[in-house]
Amino acid sequence: MFFVLLSNYYSGTHVMEGSGRMVVSAVGLNSQTGIIFTLLGAGSEDEEKKMKKGKKQGPPENRNKAKTQDGIALEIQPLKSEEGAESEEKEEKEEKEKKKVNVTKKEKSVLQGKLTRLAVQIGKAGLIMSAVTVIILILFFVIDTFGVQGREWTAECTPIYIQYFVKFFIIGVTVLVVAVPEGLPLAVTISLAFSVKKMMKDNNLVRHLDACETMGNATAICSDKTGTLTMNRMTVVQAYIGDTHYKSIPEPEAINSETLEVLVNSISINSAYTTKILPSEKEGGLPRHVGNKTECALLGMVLDLKRDYQPIRDEVPEEKLYKVYTFNSSRKSMSTVLKNTSGPGFRMYSKGASEIVLRKCSHILDASGQPRVFKAKDRDEMVRKVIEPMACDGLRTICVAMRDFTTEPDWDNEADILNDLTCICVVGIEDPVRPEVPEAISKCQRSGITVRMVTGDNINTARAIATKCGILQPGEDFLCMEGKDFNQQIRNDKGEVEQERLDKVWPKLRVLARSSPTDKHTLVKGIIDSTVGETRQVVAVTGDGTNDGPALKKADVGFAMGIAGTDVAKEASDIILTDDNFTSIVKAVMWGRNVYDSISKFLQFQLTVNVVAVIVAFTGACITQDSPLKAVQMLWVNLIMDTLASLALATEPPTEALLLRKPYGRDKPLISRTMMKNILGHAVYQLIITFTLLFAGEKFFNIDSGRNAPLHSPPSEHYTIIFNVFVMMQLFNEINARKIHGERNVFEGIYRNPIFCCVVLGTFALQIIIVQFGGKPFSCTALTIDQWLWCIFIGVGELLWGQFISAVPTHRLKFLKEAGHGIPKEDIAEEVLTEGADEIDHAEMELRKGQILWFRGLNRIQTQIKVVNAFRSSLYEGLEKPESRSSIHNFMSHPEFVPLSEEESRVPTIDEDCVEIEHLPSSSRNGGGGKPPGRSLHSHEFSV
Repeated sequence: MFFVLLSNYYSGTHVMEGSGRMVVSAVGLNSQTGIIFTLLGAGSEDEEKKMKKGKKQGPPENRNKAKTQDGIALEIQPLKSEEGAESEEKEEKEEKEKKKVNVTKKEKSVLQGKLTRLAVQIGKAGLIMSAVTVIILILFFVIDTFGVQGREWTAECTPIYIQYFVKFFIIGVTVLVVAVPEGLPLAVTISLAFSVKKMMKDNNLVRHLDACETMGNATAICSDKTGTLTMNRMTVVQAYIGDTHYKSIPEPEAINSETLEVLVNSISINSAYTTKILPSEKEGGLPRHVGNKTECALLGMVLDLKRDYQPIRDEVPEEKLYKVYTFNSSRKSMSTVLKNTSGPGFRMYSKGASEIVLRKCSHILDASGQPRVFKAKDRDEMVRKVIEPMACDGLRTICVAMRDFTTEPDWDNEADILNDLTCICVVGIEDPVRPEVPEAISKCQRSGITVRMVTGDNINTARAIATKCGILQPGEDFLCMEGKDFNQQIRNDKGEVEQERLDKVWPKLRVLARSSPTDKHTLVKGIIDSTVGETRQVVAVTGDGTNDGPALKKADVGFAMGIAGTDVAKEASDIILTDDNFTSIVKAVMWGRNVYDSISKFLQFQLTVNVVAVIVAFTGACITQDSPLKAVQMLWVNLIMDTLASLALATEPPTEALLLRKPYGRDKPLISRTMMKNILGHAVYQLIITFTLLFAGEKFFNIDSGRNAPLHSPPSEHYTIIFNVFVMMQLFNEINARKIHGERNVFEGIYRNPIFCCVVLGTFALQIIIVQFGGKPFSCTALTIDQWLWCIFIGVGELLWGQFISAVPTHRLKFLKEAGHGIPKEDIAEEVLTEGADEIDHAEMELRKGQILWFRGLNRIQTQIKVVNAFRSSLYEGLEKPESRSSIHNFMSHPEFVPLSEEESRVPTIDEDCVEIEHLPSSSRNGGGGKPPGRSLHSHEFSV
């Protein structure tokens, strides 16, 4: 078979089945492929270059003429004329202004933006506290030494004074080190890395790290149907045979033997012999369906009836088929004629859409296998009692029939041939919903996530599948519409999409059927850009084909199918579902929310230590001229609360309880009121204990006081006990930090996280070693058993105090404020909205302007290098250009999914504009990645 597809005449058509050779002529941006790749962002730069080139090269006499290229009218204007130069300059200025206004305000990462903002604020507060501590220490020393005591600065005392000043500076640096939360990036990295590794076991291959935590904020999921919600395996689930309506495939014994024989022969012979059901490649897997899905379903029914179709095909090979009427859209049926071997005459087997074939049936096989008259009233009753109930269940109904000819008719007269049939059976075929999908969708809905189905199927099938999945709930106010109606409601008279119109549709929309790739992209973009709700919607999208690429790329999180997905879909996505199952999306939601919780747990623990350590160091230094916690001890505490705590709290596995609450939201603070209550409550307990031990601990333990010790005095038991009690309180408070939503049982699920248990026990063991054997380097002296027991007892008091704090209702503490909000839109700096800025990094906003200029300087150097390379490549215009490797993979940052066929040799050709068009990789022929076709002709051998 040889086809020549002309550029504009066949624009947007699809080859569904067949094999052969074809010559493909590029159809440009008007084709479906061109639209998809334009939405993906590929080829836009080339089009701009062509437009600019057309403007520059156009002669003056053609200034007002339009040249149509690939369906786009390009205005050609002279570059040399003053009027042309002014208009071009004006257009460029307007274009820049438009880009500046329409820049996409998209955060690189919601969590990273909040964390960086919070970290910078804490760091500033710590810097102020550190500076104030040093200043107070110096002023107190100077006033007391030279003012009150009346001493003079002598040369021999200079080294001593300098040592005091160095000591004060070290104390200030220690306060700063403890205050600055340098463990936040580590906690985020550990949590994300841990989640990504575990998500791989849950069939989620994460390509972009930010997608993991973004999924925790998801408020909407736009899922396709086939293969994701359903099994992508057409199956016969109901049958009407011998005057009996079976709700499932009956046993062979329940069917008359003659009827069964005719049914099996009809299905086996009257189908493409290339359609087969093969054994599974994996042990324990489902059989593989090869060929037409509907015919595979019928062959599967034959196997369910304990029969085999292959011996029948071997007995009647294709060469013995007398006549074949292939399926087409007009007759909606397929028929195969056999010549009788036992005598004269012919037998014809037919199958097709039930409403079409039943009209041509005059008889039907009854329970005894004998044909009886099938009148119009019988057909109407059958439609009412059998066909319509099947259709309401979302089934595709197929009628299997036959006819015997005693003499040879006129085979070209199809109207007479396909008539007077005898109905054998009517079957209902569906693509079954995955058994685990309804429960998964129910979990999403309980967790505040709206699931929408976007499919290319007809609306009745989509509505039925959506009802079975649980997307459509009885009594709920929802919309189900086709793509045509969807576009009529969201577009104005000019055909432009209006956000106001879209905002009236999408909140209630649950099923979008007969949708095109543009419809899916428009819906996703409209939901993301909408300002209807209190917070911006975070949208996740699933897809497997090249058509889904634009929506996958536009979504906050794109899920591509790992088995059925094309290269374009995978590269446009953020996460790949290795099992093509919707339940894996629910697991991704759990892990995303778990990342947020892990970071919040770490923040709750760290900020408690920060507040206590800074206040103790500051107050102790101001009152006693020395910090109760020495510099090395503070560094050890810092190690506990940063590195070890991040490792312990950021590796907590997710639980089903994460799906019992609504999404966090992009603007919700990291530190809630409950967390703030826990931070301040535990800080109060620790400060009371620490100051009590500092000023009265020597009396309680009957030891010498460590206050006001000389400059180089040995470690004291007093300050060692303070240090040990402080660490013990942090260890037990780390257990309290496991719960951030007011839960009472802080030990729940602690054994599910062996890393946490190892970190706590390891820290306790190291603390024993430091105290007992650390000596002067750690400013510690060995403690007795009684002293250790008291230290542990005071630490355990953290758990009891935590129960008291949990009992205090948060809603009564009106004075508590939340922290760690996202940056509101009104606070976004205007200078960020510059040309080419497609992402706003809220972390960058917290840096000083000099740092911003420094980073942007580096970025602009990189941009200038690209410009130089582009200028050098332009020197080759009109000449032989160096070999190019331009494809869709150029604008993707992850090359791991580049198909091997990309490495095949390319035959460069030059079109009329001297633009090189490459040989399309084989993946693009099969729906995969590749550059959209240009204007050159390529010969491809294909098989669909």
